[in-house]
Amino acid sequence: IASTIVSTPMMKKMAQAYGVQYKETLTGFKWIGKLIKDFPDLEFIGGGEESFGYLVGDAVRDKDAVTATLLACEIGTYAKANGKSFYELLEECFIKFGAYKEKLISFTQKGIEGAEKIKTMMTQYRNDPPKEIAGISVVQSEDYLSSKRTFHLENRFEKIDLPEADVLIFTLEDDSRIAIRPSGTEPKIKFYFSVNSTMGTGEKWNTVSEQLGRKIENIIKGMGL
Repeated sequence: IASTIVSTPMMKKMAQAYGVQYKETLTGFKWIGKLIKDFPDLEFIGGGEESFGYLVGDAVRDKDAVTATLLACEIGTYAKANGKSFYELLEECFIKFGAYKEKLISFTQKGIEGAEKIKTMMTQYRNDPPKEIAGISVVQSEDYLSSKRTFHLENRFEKIDLPEADVLIFTLEDDSRIAIRPSGTEPKIKFYFSVNSTMGTGEKWNTVSEQLGRKIENIIKGMGL
């Protein structure tokens, strides 16, 4: 299965739990569809991205809302047959794989001045990356323009095996993640936040979601956004 670098890390965790190979691509569903061509010997089960695009199977090779809707209906039927709701199945996933919550914030900067401002912001984050955010240490930085992943605690580097792209991703010590990139279609700079926690059997998603929401707001505040 496949997803993009700005989508929830939960997909990777689920794939690993079931022994399924997981591949990550740049933002844009064309990259997910391209995997089918690039890896013809692998069975493509499906792919999804943070902006709600899904693809099941390899027939379409692009966002396929029709098949995704049918699959959602099938999941709903399975849930009902087992005396559960769709929502309860989601909670079971959170209990098994960890509870994840994401948030996207976009800042519009119009015109030539706006484009320069976005460029300056990316340059500042790239040349002077934060050592900590909201009091939590940054343990990993990924710069997709230089294809470089830095593990700060180990003072170690590795190459990112993806095409170059103007994207930065910072991972914190508590496994929270912040991705930053300029929009490719609009005069915007986008910040993608992902946080997670364990979720006990007796806990409800509403409660855990509120806690994770506060964590995201603390990170946003810590970045001065």
